Amino acid sequence: MPTTHPLLKFHWQTTLPEYVTAIAWSPDGQTLGVGTAAGDVVLYAIASGVATVLQAQSDRSIDTLAFSADGQFLATGGQDGSVQIWSCLTESPQLSQTLREDRVWVDRLAWHPTDPELAISFGRSVQVWNVATQVQVATLDFETSSVLDIAWHPQGEHLSVAGHRAIKTWRRQAWDKPPEERETTAAIEAIAWSTDGRYLAAGNHDRTLLVWEMGNPAPWQMQGFPGKVRQLAWPSDAKSNKLPLLASISAEEVIIWQKEADPNAGWAAQPLSVHMSRVVAIAFQPGSRLLASTADDGTVCLCKSARTLTQRLQGAPGGFACLAWHPQGQYLAAGGQQGELITWAIAARGRGFG
Repeated sequence: MPTTHPLLKFHWQTTLPEYVTAIAWSPDGQTLGVGTAAGDVVLYAIASGVATVLQAQSDRSIDTLAFSADGQFLATGGQDGSVQIWSCLTESPQLSQTLREDRVWVDRLAWHPTDPELAISFGRSVQVWNVATQVQVATLDFETSSVLDIAWHPQGEHLSVAGHRAIKTWRRQAWDKPPEERETTAAIEAIAWSTDGRYLAAGNHDRTLLVWEMGNPAPWQMQGFPGKVRQLAWPSDAKSNKLPLLASISAEEVIIWQKEADPNAGWAAQPLSVHMSRVVAIAFQPGSRLLASTADDGTVCLCKSARTLTQRLQGAPGGFACLAWHPQGQYLAAGGQQGELITWAIAARGRGFG
């Protein structure tokens, strides 16, 4: 059962006209960016709740949205096959560049962890752009399938691209060289590097999870999921003395994997059965192992140390769709399937949890 003292308290709420498909915080934590299934792109000031509409409804969904590491740019992509780059250097962000490919749906993009370089999935290839100079620096062909996910290594010197039955990893300083390939047994739904760059995880359509250790070509394989593995999350405390931890979602389950202390051993599983329907998103609070998860059941669950249900939040009767922690962990935002946008703030007695 949840504990008596809440970790988060209600902070603010508004409602957009359509399903909230994507949310992202600016690196300084002052702004929350939101995209909807109707094509809206809106920025909200966290201090005042004031909205800045960058793009009104277009009948073409926005499916991915992210700020650059320095907060100077916002990128959005979606159903119309284009990526809009917004310059956030002034109080009124301006559209500075539009990248487009015909007959593709852009649902994956990833900013370099420090530089203004943006990787974008366009069908069977990934384009890498230097947004500051508006120069395309690489085109990476996956060839055998559509690109299903992309992820930069935390140190920024490698870019991993997932597709059908493979992950290809290119070196940033040698885009024209053949990539390192890791084979899988099925199409890949999601990939994620651990925050220390030591492990690469892949959630697959065949109900398996693979984890590679850097420098080791043989992965650990986890099985027994109730459905395809749709999302992964690593905590950002990887440099602590705690054993590595990985969260995954499959159907109605959140499943936590912790590395055994023996270097030659594998990963132990612990299911968190805290939702009544399909889980749609998970995220660790920055700097801690407090895990937030949300589902079609209209709840957000907070699990302390990714093990114990501590608090259950509500606010989207039709189900939540996405969530995102504030970069300093002070707020949690969630978007609903009926347009709800809610933020919660850390309660005073909730400080210091891990």
